[in-house]
Amino acid sequence: MLSDELKTQIQLAYRASLEAKSHKPRAGQRQMIGAIARTLGNIKQGSEGERLDEKHVAVIEAGTGTGKTLSYCLAAIPIAKARGLKLIISTATVALQEQILHKELPDLLEHTDLVFKYTLAKGRGRYLCLNNLEGFLNSEEQAMDDMFAGLFEQHLHSDDVNTVLYQEMDAALQKGDWDGDKDNWAGIVRDQDWRRLTTDHQQCTNRNCANYSACPFFKARAEIEVADVIVANHDLVLADLSLGGGAILTPPKDTIYVFDEGHHLPDKAIGHFRHEVRLQQSITWLRQLEKNLVNLKQELTSEVSLTGNLLLKIPQQIQSVVNFIQYAQQGLAPYIQGLGLDQDNNQHRFVFGQIPDELRQLAYSLQTSYQKLFNSIENIQDECKKTKQNEGMGVTPETAEIWQPILGVILGRLEQCIGLWRLYSAVDDQNFPPNARWLVLSGQGMEQDIELGGSPILAANTLKQQLWDKCFGAVVTSATLTALNQFHRFNMRSGVPRESEYLRVMSPFDFQKNGLLVVPNMQHEPGRVEQHTAEIVAYLDKNVKAAKGSLVLFSSRRQMEEVAQSLSAGLQEILLMQGEQSKRVILDSHKARIDEGKGSLLLGLASFAEGVDLPGEYLTCVYIAKIPFAVPDDPVEATLAEWIQKRGGNPFMEITIPDASLRLVQATGRLLRSEQDSGEIHILDKRLRTKRYGPQLISSLPPYRY
Repeated sequence: MLSDELKTQIQLAYRASLEAKSHKPRAGQRQMIGAIARTLGNIKQGSEGERLDEKHVAVIEAGTGTGKTLSYCLAAIPIAKARGLKLIISTATVALQEQILHKELPDLLEHTDLVFKYTLAKGRGRYLCLNNLEGFLNSEEQAMDDMFAGLFEQHLHSDDVNTVLYQEMDAALQKGDWDGDKDNWAGIVRDQDWRRLTTDHQQCTNRNCANYSACPFFKARAEIEVADVIVANHDLVLADLSLGGGAILTPPKDTIYVFDEGHHLPDKAIGHFRHEVRLQQSITWLRQLEKNLVNLKQELTSEVSLTGNLLLKIPQQIQSVVNFIQYAQQGLAPYIQGLGLDQDNNQHRFVFGQIPDELRQLAYSLQTSYQKLFNSIENIQDECKKTKQNEGMGVTPETAEIWQPILGVILGRLEQCIGLWRLYSAVDDQNFPPNARWLVLSGQGMEQDIELGGSPILAANTLKQQLWDKCFGAVVTSATLTALNQFHRFNMRSGVPRESEYLRVMSPFDFQKNGLLVVPNMQHEPGRVEQHTAEIVAYLDKNVKAAKGSLVLFSSRRQMEEVAQSLSAGLQEILLMQGEQSKRVILDSHKARIDEGKGSLLLGLASFAEGVDLPGEYLTCVYIAKIPFAVPDDPVEATLAEWIQKRGGNPFMEITIPDASLRLVQATGRLLRSEQDSGEIHILDKRLRTKRYGPQLISSLPPYRY
C-alpha cells in the first residue's frame, strides 16, 4: 500500500507547485495523480526488489489542459525514489522533451521539497565518436573512407570530407567549449557530415576503445547511472528493449516508465520490427564487401592466423548468398509478370502474409547463409577486440583499431538482411496475428530492382514480452488514447495488460462555450474529388476571415495544392502551405503575421493536425477537408484488416472508423489550446450527416457547441 508518508509528500508537493504558479487545484489533475499513485504505490515488491503484482500499468487519457506532465511527475518521482527505482519519462516529440527538461522538472525542484537528479538520454547517433573524428583528421583514414565509399552508404568520397568543420569540432573539444553532443553544437551540421562522426552499437568498441574515458556518449551514460529521472524518447526506449533492456538505459525490472504521447508507442514499435531489402542492391553490396575484405587479409600479420582462415571462407559464403538471391530473382520474375506490376502499379501484398513455398524455402536458405557470413565477420571482429586486450592472433593493434568499427557497419547491414529473411522463412502461428509481407518493383530497365518487405501487423505481443511483462511499473498517457470513447483500439495495438488501471480525465476547457462545430451541408462527398475540391474552394473563399488566423487540414497533398491554386487572390496573399518551407519556418511566419495584426491562412497535412500549438489569436478557425480515413495502400494495415475479417470482425468498424475518430480528435484539438481560447471548427464532409457512423464520430469529439 502507498504509505502515509508518500501520500503526504505528494500532496505537499502538489500544493507548493500550485501556489508557486498561482493556480487553482484541478479535479482532473487530482484524479490523475491519484490513479498513478495507487497503481505504482500498491505494487508489491519481493525480497530482491522485484515486482510481484500484475496490476502495474496505468493507462490515462487526459484532455488538453489537464496538466499531465505535472501529474505524473508529482506521483511517480517520489514513489520511484522510495522504491529504489529509476523513472524514465519517454516522449514522441522533441518539443515535449524540451518542455519537461527545461521547464517542468526545474520548476518542481525550485518550488517543491522534492529532491532528485535528472538527465537526458540519447542514442549513440547523437554523440560524436572520437575515433571517427581522429580518423577524418588523418589523411590515411580519409583514404580508407574513400576506399569503402561503395560499401557503406553513409560514407562519402574523401574529397567531400568537411575537414574544416572537423578541425573546428576538435578545437572546441580540446578547449572544453563543446561536449560532443550534436544538439549542443552552435553551428549547422549537415547530415552527411555528422554520419561520418557518429557510431552505433555494432561499431562501438566500448571499453576496448582508446578514447573510452573521454567518449561523449559514455560520459552521458555515466549521468544516467546517478540520475533519478531519465528523459528519453520512444525510439530510444524501444531500441534498448530490442537489445534486451539495460543496454542503453536501465534494466526494465528496475524501472518505472512514463510514456507521454503514448498513442505513438504501438506504431513506433512496429517500425522497429519492419524490414525491407532490395535484391539487386544486396548483390551489389555483397560484391563490394568481398572486394574490400581482401584489403583486410592483406593487412594481417599472418595468413595462417585464425583471422586469416576465417577470411578464406568469406568469398565462398558471399557467393552462396548471391546465388540464393539470384534464385529468388529468377523465381519472382514470372510471378511479377503474372501480377502485371509496372511503374504505376508497383506493389503487391501477399494475402494474409502468405508467400509461395518456393520463396519461403529460399528465404530459409538465405537466412542460414547470411547468418554464416555474419558469424564469420563477427568472429573476425572478436579477434580485433582480443587484440586490444593483447590476446589476439594475427591482427596488429593498428589494424584492429581501423577495422573493428568497419566490421561493425557490415554486421549492422547483415543484421537487417537476416531480419527480413527470418521473417520470410517463418510460418506464422495461427493463434497470433500474421506478419505482413509484400514486394515492390522499383526502377526501370537495367535499374529495375525487387524490394521485399515484411512487418508485424501489431506490436502487442512484442511489447507485452519485452516491456509490460518485464518492467516494474508503467504509465501511458496522452490526450488521445481512446477511439469512439473506448480504449479497445489502444489495447489491441499496444498489448497493455487487461488488468491495468484505466482512466479518462476530461479537459477543464469549456468546449460548449468556446468552441463551435460546423458541419455544412456539402453537395458532394469526398469520393467525387474534383467536385468536392471545387466546393472546398468556394466554401473557404466565402467563410475564411482574411484578418484572422486560420488552418485548413487536408488528407491529400494533391487536393491541398489544387485548393491553394484555386483560392481567391485575397486569400492567396495570406497563404502559407506545408512543403514550401520547413514546418518551423511556416509556423513562425504565421505567428509573425498575427503579431503584426495581419491575417494568415495555413494549409497543412497530417503533421499539422497533431503537435501544432497555436494558442489565442494565432488560430481562431480550423477547417478539415474531410474525415481523415487512412490511405488504404499500406500493406501492414491491409493485412490487419484481412486478419480481423477472417476472425469474423468488421475491419471498417474495428479499424477504419476508430482510426479516423482518433485523427479527428487530434485535428479538432488544434483549436482550443488554453481555457481562454475560442473559435470555430468546420468539417467539410457531408458523410458526418449522411452515414450511420457520422454521429459516432461526432460524439467522440469534445462537446463543442454543434
